[in-house]
Amino acid sequence: MSVERTTANGGMETSYGFRQVGAGEKQPLVNEVFHKVANRYDLMNDLMSAGMHRVWKDAMIAWLNPPKRPGWKVLDVAGGTGDIAFRIIEASQRNAHATVLDINGSMLQVGRERAEKKGLSAHLDFVEANAEELPFADATFDAYTIAFGIRNVPRIDVALSEAFRVLKPGGRFLCLEFSDVDMPLLDRVYDAWSFNAIPKIGQMVTGDGEPYAYLVESIRKFPDQNNFARMIGSAGFERVSFRNYSGGIAALHSGWKL
Repeated sequence: MSVERTTANGGMETSYGFRQVGAGEKQPLVNEVFHKVANRYDLMNDLMSAGMHRVWKDAMIAWLNPPKRPGWKVLDVAGGTGDIAFRIIEASQRNAHATVLDINGSMLQVGRERAEKKGLSAHLDFVEANAEELPFADATFDAYTIAFGIRNVPRIDVALSEAFRVLKPGGRFLCLEFSDVDMPLLDRVYDAWSFNAIPKIGQMVTGDGEPYAYLVESIRKFPDQNNFARMIGSAGFERVSFRNYSGGIAALHSGWKL
């Protein structure tokens, strides 16, 4: 069992939390986690961020600043429940069109139902597919977003290359992810909360704490801010930068296809 963070050199492809798995074994295990938590996805993020994920997501949309004109297209990856896509559409005054892509059908079903209730179905497509093999032509989208999903993709470098491929020249990449806390006292408090409280609360709320234990461990395995920024740059993106939120509990990474 390894608790060390992976780096820009890789490692997430065989890391299921702190457990090492064989090549090709991670994706089915991750899929099962999200089948279990699909109907409790917002609760999951509330538990893992003490509710702050909502603030961070709003900050992500503000930095994206989707234009209020028809024809602008965004691909939201690992966004099955529609949380980011809905925010983007509303921020564009319902001019943007969002394609929500997720490998997990259970998550997508939640998103379709939510879109219907919000009256947003005409502004959205839902696609079940793998982030490592996007079913779109080159230079299709104006923006690519992914929130709290990239660490669950086995081959992150492949997913980043696919993001670069499907973006138009001038397109924007934005990734919001739990990251490396850079405040000494906060990191100890956050670790204690994450490892001791979250799986137990998940067990009480859903009857199954194992998915929450994996998700907490996966956060600790994900590359830190600088290593992930290097991975984004290696995929071809330029003007790569990031912003830390809540002392680095989350970080928002940005890159441009120039």
